[in-house]
Amino acid sequence: MKFINYLERITGVGIFPLTSLLIFVGFFTVLLLWVLKADKKYMEILKNIPFEDK
Repeated sequence: MKFINYLERITGVGIFPLTSLLIFVGFFTVLLLWVLKADKKYMEILKNIPFEDK
């Protein structure tokens, strides 16, 4: 029996791809908005973190 046959037996399985897509799009939309609105000085500090001596 193929894997698709198991999925067809699950009630409401069609909502999972839609939910996953909404979470994916929502996360990257929020991330994009945060990057565009972030303070430039804060981004400069974050950019230089790997090069700082401790």
